[in-house]
Amino acid sequence: MKNNLNITSSQKLMVFVLSMSIYGLATLFTELLPSFYIGIVEFSVEYFLFIPLTLAILFDPMSAALGAATGEIIFSEIMLGQFGGIGEIEKFIRITMAVYVAGRLVNDPLNRKRIVLAVFIGLLLDLGTGALVDIAKVQFGIEEFEAVAGLPESVWATEGFAFLNDILFSGILFAILPTVYLVPKLYGKIEPLLGTEPRTRESEMEKFDLSLFIKLLVAGVVALGVEMLSESGFELFSWEMEWAESKTSIVISMVLACLVAVFAILAVREKNKTSKQSQ
Repeated sequence: MKNNLNITSSQKLMVFVLSMSIYGLATLFTELLPSFYIGIVEFSVEYFLFIPLTLAILFDPMSAALGAATGEIIFSEIMLGQFGGIGEIEKFIRITMAVYVAGRLVNDPLNRKRIVLAVFIGLLLDLGTGALVDIAKVQFGIEEFEAVAGLPESVWATEGFAFLNDILFSGILFAILPTVYLVPKLYGKIEPLLGTEPRTRESEMEKFDLSLFIKLLVAGVVALGVEMLSESGFELFSWEMEWAESKTSIVISMVLACLVAVFAILAVREKNKTSKQSQ
């Protein structure tokens, strides 16, 4: 497969670390943000997905995707004193699929329409897969259906409403709009920090093929399978500490995520300085 930037392994690692730490820090902020209701409609910030999406479009999609999924598990789960066992794999797969596919779909970072389309497809993969998994758990009797007042007593209606709510609120405000603004603004300016060249049509990745769609389908099936196993009681290494999600644990996790991001940025700058001096 053709690489979009001839990006080196060390540069991919830096993209991974930056995505992991910055997105991990962002997920911790969502823990502190309150949700509010207008009638039966709940407004809450699910995630700041624009961070890994921007890195995926400007740099390497897979590195940014894996970094974001890893950062969410480390900083908003393990560092907060909890771990959901194999059920966390479902979330990991969904985030990875969404960010990777969105990054792969953009062949011109200055094309705002293409960015909007790519991010929207990524959101459909993430939120849509999550909704289908929740519906399947009820349909197969793995989980009891919890009706929502004001909605038809149907899991399809409830999950469909939640899906649309997430797309219209978190999806548009905290994924599509920031990404479509940041990518063209940062294009050509942020790449030198990692020592890479800006993406061009000549350096774009190969088009999607049948094998990739099959891999995505398999990933979706795996996400469904592990979530059903988790809900059935097969957690495997699931644990929760007494201090889970305490204010202290959130602050410590934020500080650690900030330190990782700062050290990564300093390491990149030092490496670039060394490279320039050796030329």
